[in-house]
Amino acid sequence: MFLKSGKTIFFLKVFIPAFILMSCDTFLGNPETPPLPGERISILKLNQELAEDPNLSDLKISLPEPIQNQDWAQDGGAANHNMQHVTLPENLEKIWSIRVGQSANSERKFLTSPIVAYNRVYTLDPSLILSSIDATTGKFFWRIDLTTAGEQDDLFGGGLAVADNKIFITTPFAKIFALDALTGDLLWETAVQGPIKSSPVVVKDKLFAITIDNQLIALSTETGDKLWTHSAVSDSPGLLGGSTPAAEENTVIVPYNSGEVFALRSENGRILWSENMTVVNSTEDQTLLSSIRAKPVIDKDQVIVMSNNGILASIDLRRGVRLWDANIAGTQTPWVAGNFIYVISSNNELICLLREDGRIRWIQSLPVYEDEEERSTPISWFGPILAGDRLIITGSDGTALSISPYTGEILSQQIISDHMSVAPIVAENKLFFLDDRGRITSFQQPQ
Repeated sequence: MFLKSGKTIFFLKVFIPAFILMSCDTFLGNPETPPLPGERISILKLNQELAEDPNLSDLKISLPEPIQNQDWAQDGGAANHNMQHVTLPENLEKIWSIRVGQSANSERKFLTSPIVAYNRVYTLDPSLILSSIDATTGKFFWRIDLTTAGEQDDLFGGGLAVADNKIFITTPFAKIFALDALTGDLLWETAVQGPIKSSPVVVKDKLFAITIDNQLIALSTETGDKLWTHSAVSDSPGLLGGSTPAAEENTVIVPYNSGEVFALRSENGRILWSENMTVVNSTEDQTLLSSIRAKPVIDKDQVIVMSNNGILASIDLRRGVRLWDANIAGTQTPWVAGNFIYVISSNNELICLLREDGRIRWIQSLPVYEDEEERSTPISWFGPILAGDRLIITGSDGTALSISPYTGEILSQQIISDHMSVAPIVAENKLFFLDDRGRITSFQQPQ
């Protein structure tokens, strides 16, 4: 089974309303802004219906062996957002559940998944309450309010990352914090030029974060000192939240809401290459919403990037050459496993593609409405993650699906809890979910 409980195992469900434009964050582009470099793809090309490649019907899908991950230390699991295949027992039950913060509402939402390190779960609620919880028992170690008097209470977002016994927090109040991951003691605090709605990424001794006005900031993880910055077009519409850079060794991949993707040298910000994920209306030559909400994935010599407006692309990590692209739009981060890529499209399709050329092996249509007959209450889907030889996705209707990574067959379906706005995470063979009531729940194998 997918999830099983001593009585009834319930898996979780996730709520996330469709991502929406944040007019308070950015504005539509200035006509005088110079066009972005790179190829622009006509919207007419994107209207083509996706189809499985008939030449791949007999191709057997082989996946890497699952590896037990001790931590889920950054948003997306690791700095490169590439977790491949993690272990997870077949049968799971709820071990503990605890409320960690304020409930989300229509104005303030959970945008950040929990992270796990040092056998602790860390969460950040919409009011910027940071919690440290024992991953085994669900007991609090500490809770800290990161806001100060006078800060607007209508802002939300930010994110978490852990490295070298420090926890780093980005905030919508244009501040970045570093705390001792075990004690919660403040190590440093740095003011930046703009609000940050997404998580940071940490690699080696550097932290990278993107402000809502399209500026990448590089800080020293030891002191919080600003090392360098990089900017892209700043007057583009943005999706709720924002994306997070991906980093590996000496390269950081930066997705901006302008549709630009840059590869930069992590030590100095020097541009290695840039790519444009923009789609235009061929009749009016106007850029459609080009935000990139999905996190880029670095996998060996490739960078996998998906934009909201219709491009899933593989880019050569070193040369910046686009290796292939597919007419797939989405806001969820692609999951790479061996020679295959799994993505959820904005059309509520779970798709398996070949990593080498982007051809489609299979497509699984997902429910679009809670009431299909009335076509009311649209469902949003989040994920996937690949754990224990199954893909796990969650829906805004409270449904969790377990899906075969080999065929796309839905293996099981379960209703779990109330709405959720973030994807589940896996660490030490435990599954963690954070719902919009501010409750985190841990599932693991029955004892």
